[in-house]
Amino acid sequence: MNSSADTSRVTSAKIVIAGGFGVGKTTLVGSVSEITPLTTEAIMTSASEGVDDNNLVPDKQTTTVAMDFGRITIDQDLILYLFGTPGQTRFWFMWDELVRGAIGAIVLVDTRRLADCFSVIDFFEHRKLPYLVAVNCFDGKQLHDLNDIRDALQISHDVPVMYTDARNRESTKQVLIKLVEYVLSMRRTRTVGVH
Repeated sequence: MNSSADTSRVTSAKIVIAGGFGVGKTTLVGSVSEITPLTTEAIMTSASEGVDDNNLVPDKQTTTVAMDFGRITIDQDLILYLFGTPGQTRFWFMWDELVRGAIGAIVLVDTRRLADCFSVIDFFEHRKLPYLVAVNCFDGKQLHDLNDIRDALQISHDVPVMYTDARNRESTKQVLIKLVEYVLSMRRTRTVGVH
């Protein structure tokens, strides 16, 4: 077989993983990446006291200060490049660069701090970047019904909302597949509407 012919059929796509502080973005990228993920974790210092609320994640000792990067081959002709955003608003100046060229985003949600994701959702809606909401089930617990979460977030019924466990490779892989399917569906709908 000609290896150059094989690689010509490979499609790659950029996915952004975003959410509030301590929601599990770095964990998600690390759980599913087939390469050692690049992380920009820094030790939290006293300078973050009063700025970063880690009451619900008291064991958190590091934080992403630029991005996380990973890669996963979904099948023989689709590779996804994953870019995890920093969660604190003081690092959001980087988000426009991180989303450049992305086909879609995962908004990772912790239902104990639902308010942290409103501005994240607004960010993607304002830029018209397709996204889905993945509810991270800390300790394997589904604390709220998905329809209740959708209603609380006031998002369209077209936007997928699903549970995930950011620590579990298969769970996070299913979120990535669902996002790709959603993006492709949206693109087909736009193409049909043009004709």
